[in-house]
Amino acid sequence: MPIERAHFDRIADWFATGVDVVIIRVAAVEGSAPRDSDAMMSVTAEAMAGTIGGGQLEWLALTQARDILSGKAGAGSRNIPLGPEIGQCCGGRVRLDFARLDQSRLEELSRQASQAERELKQAFIFGAGHTGKALATALAPLPLKTTLVDTRPEVPDSLSMPVATLTTALPEETVHAAPPASAFVTMTHEHSLDFLITAEALKRGDAAYVGMIGSATKRAVFMNWLERNDYGCELGDKLVCPIGGNRVKDKRPEVIAALTAAEILGAMAR
Repeated sequence: MPIERAHFDRIADWFATGVDVVIIRVAAVEGSAPRDSDAMMSVTAEAMAGTIGGGQLEWLALTQARDILSGKAGAGSRNIPLGPEIGQCCGGRVRLDFARLDQSRLEELSRQASQAERELKQAFIFGAGHTGKALATALAPLPLKTTLVDTRPEVPDSLSMPVATLTTALPEETVHAAPPASAFVTMTHEHSLDFLITAEALKRGDAAYVGMIGSATKRAVFMNWLERNDYGCELGDKLVCPIGGNRVKDKRPEVIAALTAAEILGAMAR
């Protein structure tokens, strides 16, 4: 599990200002454990970033790291049973590696963070309205590279979003240029534009997820539109519409965004 860019950037900032840092890595896992191998956290005398699973395990690791920082303990490994001995009931065992951050380790973490960024799957949200902005916010902390796309020049330029924004008069070209296994969600200000973008995303045949905001009626209209525009209605079989499902009867943008984010993550994991 490579280090995420935000975690690395915080470590790099600490190092650049002369703050001592201990890196804790899950080196091995036996049985059930809160995180998988290579999960990582970083600790200073006053702060921490990342997580190796929380609970008593993380508290013990935090204490050990600060003992290393203060000179009370040395770097190395520690085997920890995740049972009654420490007040956890996972039942497995983990080996944690503790190491002080130095220049060579920082450079290695930088390479890992860059590699992780290159391997991130991508999500494209078309339409920077209320729900588009809510979905961008919901996806921002997740292990995806998210881009919010709009055709109106004044819209993305006015946003302060935690994701990339793009203004384009031809959003279908963004669909064509996207890498395989991307996710596409359409919620623009025009149904005809939604239909074009969605059809082009479905036509690719390699998207991990294609969703369109709307109702069952809008889906039916779209299926007819596909037939009239020579796409073939069978292309719509893999469309998710409505997005977010229908189990939660709440149409607030933030609720739709949370449910849709879960759908996208599930599709990306397949």
